[in-house]
Amino acid sequence: MSLTFVGKLLSTGARRAPDGLVGRLLKPFSALIALGIVWVTTVQIVQIYAMTIVFLGLMLALVFLTTGVTVSSSRTRVPPWDLMLAVASIGIAAYFWYHNERIITRITLLDELSVWDVVCGSGLMLAVLEATRRTVGAGLTSVVLLFLAYNLWGDALPGVLGHGVIDYRHFLDVLAFTTDGIFGAPIRVALTYVFLFGLFGTFLSRTGGGDFFFDAAAAVSGKSPGGPAKIAVVSSGLYGTISGSPTADVVTTGSVTIPMMKKLGYSPALAGGIEVAASTGGSILPPVMGSAAFIMAEFTGIRYAEIAVAAIVPAFLYYFCVYLQVHLRSIKLGITGLQDVPGFLDTMRRGGMFLVPLLALVIALLIGYSPNFVAVFGTLAVIAVAMLKRETRLGLKSLYEILAESTLRVVPVVAACAAAGLVVGGLSMTGLGAKVTELIFILAGADVFLSLVVAAAITLLLGMGMPTPSVYILAAVLIAPALTQLGVSLMAAHLFLVYYASLSAMTPPIAVAAFAAAPIALANPLAIGLAAVRISITAFVVPFAFVYNNGILLSGNAWHVVFACIAVTAAVGCLCLAAEGFWKHPIGTAGRLLFLVAGVGLMTPSLALQGGASVIAVVALMALRRRQGSVALGAEGTLPR
Repeated sequence: MSLTFVGKLLSTGARRAPDGLVGRLLKPFSALIALGIVWVTTVQIVQIYAMTIVFLGLMLALVFLTTGVTVSSSRTRVPPWDLMLAVASIGIAAYFWYHNERIITRITLLDELSVWDVVCGSGLMLAVLEATRRTVGAGLTSVVLLFLAYNLWGDALPGVLGHGVIDYRHFLDVLAFTTDGIFGAPIRVALTYVFLFGLFGTFLSRTGGGDFFFDAAAAVSGKSPGGPAKIAVVSSGLYGTISGSPTADVVTTGSVTIPMMKKLGYSPALAGGIEVAASTGGSILPPVMGSAAFIMAEFTGIRYAEIAVAAIVPAFLYYFCVYLQVHLRSIKLGITGLQDVPGFLDTMRRGGMFLVPLLALVIALLIGYSPNFVAVFGTLAVIAVAMLKRETRLGLKSLYEILAESTLRVVPVVAACAAAGLVVGGLSMTGLGAKVTELIFILAGADVFLSLVVAAAITLLLGMGMPTPSVYILAAVLIAPALTQLGVSLMAAHLFLVYYASLSAMTPPIAVAAFAAAPIALANPLAIGLAAVRISITAFVVPFAFVYNNGILLSGNAWHVVFACIAVTAAVGCLCLAAEGFWKHPIGTAGRLLFLVAGVGLMTPSLALQGGASVIAVVALMALRRRQGSVALGAEGTLPR
């Protein structure tokens, strides 16, 4: 399969900025949607089913107005058929809203669907599929169609994969007229947590918070070896805390950092790979994390604050790994730092106030407020600190534009969440989740490690061309039950899947974040994906560590937590040295093997293995220091590229 074909397969419709009457109405329409969502999620108590109906209908209309049928569609003119689709989406939502009391109180599969129920339910499903294809691409759409086909015709399959006969009305009843399908947990999360935290991120970015994070990253790491790459790592991590989207992070920060890295000597593929690796971690970085974490809270019943606290050390280990490997690679390539970087104190003087909203988020989470109110408090804190300086102060026009922009930013997420709801509803009909659990047991037996390997592989496979929230939803339904049955804690099992769902964004052959970086780096997306995996390879083993040792998730007594965190940090350091094969000088084969053994040993929860691994690591470091400036350990004298 050629890369050109893959690119076409993943292509989405052209994003429009409509002109004429539609263009003039689009912004106030979007701003009103934003105000309405803030009102019904924080002030006015509204029945959740009715709320999701209206929200989905309005967002589908926005999809058809702002996204063309193909990548070559007009970017300014809305054709008549898209206007008709937008009107039809609102009309279908109006039908569901008008009948919402009847739909809520009816008995699924017993109360007959009317002709208009079938027409509007079918229209809604088709609109969701087309909206998903336009905004996310053919990858997720194909997966959804495959699952829908299994629901309708899987009864013809032989053996364990077969299921009972499901006629079309049964199929439509579950998917469109219950809260198990389109109007299920994913779309509710998009309406509440995702939208409100997206609003917070837009306010922070538009008031100058994004620029502050970049300057802070430059001030901290810009002058050290590989300064531009380290700026990419730190700034993408900081920006990721407010965006939670690898592709959005790549496009936003990568447009600055990738050209800077190329100018100072990094190859185009490596520059793109470093940015992709740095941006991917934003989905697992507290306090905001990504959409998948909010969906995890909805699926598991675990408070979001607990998830954010548990994710602190895994996120630190991810960025520690990427930063250290970037540092070692930069020294190996002889790339120095930048000379002209902003001073740290000056940077803090100019923009340190933007740390206040992040502090407000953390405090609100720890106090125990719901994520909805946490996001609102953070947004109010942004508005308050922006008022302190004339250049960041927001007027009514700016507020209006930010509200409209926030609505338009969340459009692709809504389509993906609605499509994922179709899959989840279908799985509840067929029992496929239980069958996948059985398949995992067949492949891995009762072995936890092998089951985790299979779970990681399936999650990465599901992630080919799909957004992180959708990957996690599928993995949570199909794989998580198998892990919990093997004794893995609910928190560890689902966080494991969130972590790998995030990593799938940069994992070849179809790495969505790498495709986003390709036009900026002017490099092959496959080469960028491989470079990203290479620069963060150690991060792929971190989830295994926290499954076996819950101390890394800050669970357990204080001494256990401290010891676990120190041991796993040392393990990541050893594995990075083994992966890069360099520490001031080439390490050589023998040294890399020593660090590999030490890293694996320190990752385990066994005190005996950790003790032995510590001795090996100390021996390897002492050998390196003795030979510093002469021959490398293992007698390799060339610089590995």
